[in-house]
Amino acid sequence: MPLIRRLTVIGVGLIGGSLARILRERGAVGEIVGVGRGEANLRRGVELGVIDRYTTDPAVGVDGADLVFLATPVCSIPSVLAAIASHLAPGCVVTDGGSVKEEIVAACERLMPPGTHFVGGHPIAGTEQSGVEAAFATLYRGRRCIVTPTPATDREALDKVVRMWELAGSEVVLMDVEKHDRVLAAVSHLPHMVAYSLVNAVGGYDRFNESILHYSAGGFRDFTRIASSDPAMWRDIALMNRDGILEMMDIFARYFAELRALVERGDGDGLRTFFTRSKEQRDGIADIRSEMPPA
Repeated sequence: MPLIRRLTVIGVGLIGGSLARILRERGAVGEIVGVGRGEANLRRGVELGVIDRYTTDPAVGVDGADLVFLATPVCSIPSVLAAIASHLAPGCVVTDGGSVKEEIVAACERLMPPGTHFVGGHPIAGTEQSGVEAAFATLYRGRRCIVTPTPATDREALDKVVRMWELAGSEVVLMDVEKHDRVLAAVSHLPHMVAYSLVNAVGGYDRFNESILHYSAGGFRDFTRIASSDPAMWRDIALMNRDGILEMMDIFARYFAELRALVERGDGDGLRTFFTRSKEQRDGIADIRSEMPPA
């Protein structure tokens, strides 16, 4: 008996499609129903074997599902759930992949009918690509997935969502919603804000009456890769996790001001200390990842 008899994925792109792929590969799901607005993308999902069938009507798509995965932009998650809530089967578990949790979880818990359950989740994985053709089965392997239970979370529903992500190859971490949003503001949301700003700064540099982006090499391209991510998605994240992102922007500004002052003073010893401290902390990230258990 598979863990999930019928899985409905609303938003069959990189995140939703990759989860569907690995759960099918692991024999953890019986039937997979895809829901979305773009019929061409959904048809392609069937052709690729990512989903078994599809519909553009979310209410129809969740009929008989025992687990629904919301892989839509973060701002749309509560409205999507509101549209499907009255159509959920008794005992159905709904979870999401949104990178903002406090506001989403509070709204979604209020929307769930009696006898159904919401469990907030966030897989820390992704690429700058989108659409079902970008999905691949190993996206979550060796990655962390943060699951955010609250006092209202049903224990069996939580266990089911945790097991699902473990089968996908993730290391599951349980975390309070507020802590999640502050942590992600630091390690994910701020880097995207910096990358977008850096590309705009360099692209807007007009001293030589030409775009100097043409001269960028590997370092610049690697650092700013995430600035190719979906602008609409990052607009939503910036709006929904505004306080956490502003806090981290202010902290970053203080460190950048410290670095600027060292450069302005020509303080070689200070620069070396600043860069060494950063290198040691960055190298520590690699050490932490090497200690993670294999998928």
